[in-house]
This record gives sequence, structure tokens and C-alpha cells, in this order.
Amino acid sequence: MKFKTLIVVALAMLVVPAAGFGKITGQDRENGARSCRDLRTSMGVDLFRASYGTAASHRMNAFGKCVSQWARSEHQSRVSAQASCSAERSDPNFAASHEGKTFAQFYGLGKKGANAFGRCVSSKAKAFSQENRERTVNAARSCKTERGTLGQTAFRAKYGAGARDRNAFGKCVSTLAKAPSA
Repeated sequence: MKFKTLIVVALAMLVVPAAGFGKITGQDRENGARSCRDLRTSMGVDLFRASYGTAASHRMNAFGKCVSQWARSEHQSRVSAQASCSAERSDPNFAASHEGKTFAQFYGLGKKGANAFGRCVSSKAKAFSQENRERTVNAARSCKTERGTLGQTAFRAKYGAGARDRNAFGKCVSTLAKAPSA
């Protein structure tokens, strides 16, 4: 029973990027800013600035760059969560794999008695976001270690692009954070 649910969720998540479920919202930007504050605290200011840098041509600081990137990530987390919750809500075998509880019983209904879907989306989006933040922090730490091991010149040669290779650290973090987990 669980296997069918996992297949439905996986298929829904594959369709989600194509569907998009709309534009980035103000809530996505707020969640992005919250994620960036968490990242800055987790990484420390120096690693955070190295990861997100400052784009002089765009006059955007590291925090602004971070929010811009994470708003898209938060949007994708929300869209994936909506797809996952839709699949769960329509799964006729939901109760069998969730302690005999219905979708509404499992996620709860809230004060107005009708928000199980919203609670599902919220919990899943938070979990997706937390996982993404952890991957980013781990990637930044790995890049710091790799840069120390290789040396600045070799590190820039490996990850840099363009004449000045200024964003090699950010590219390293992005590459490692997006890499499939082992």
C-alpha cells in the first residue's frame, strides 16, 4: 500500500515543475528571507557571504542574492508539497498506511474544521525547506574544506567561470547542494 502512495507522490512531483502552480508569492519571498536568516546563523557570516557573495554589477548584497535564490526554492517546496498532499488526499489507501486515520484525522482540521490540506502542505513544505537548508550548510562546509585543501587558485580553476572567477565558492556550494545524496 505504501509503495503505491510513494509512486503516486513521485509521479506528482515529476509533473509539478512543468505545471508550476503559479508565480512566486510574497509568502515565498518571506519564507526565502527566513531561510536566509537561518542559513546565515547556521553557516556564520563569513561562509554565508562567501556562498552568496556580492554581485557588484547588480548592486545586490549577499542577503539579497540569497533571498532571491531561496524564494524560488521555497516556491518549489510549496508546489512539491501541494502535489504530494494532493496525491495523499486522493489515495484510497491513505488510512492503511497512516495508523488507520483519514487524511483529515492525520493532519488535523484546525480551528475552523477544514484545513487538513493546508496543514499537510505547510508541514511538507517546511520539511523540504529544512532539508534544502541542511544540504546548503553541509555543502558550504565541504567547499570551505576543499578550498583549504586545493588552495585558492586550484579551487577557482575547478569551480570558477569567466575572467575573474569571482564566484567559485558560490558555484561550489550550489553544485554540492544540488548533487544527489549518496
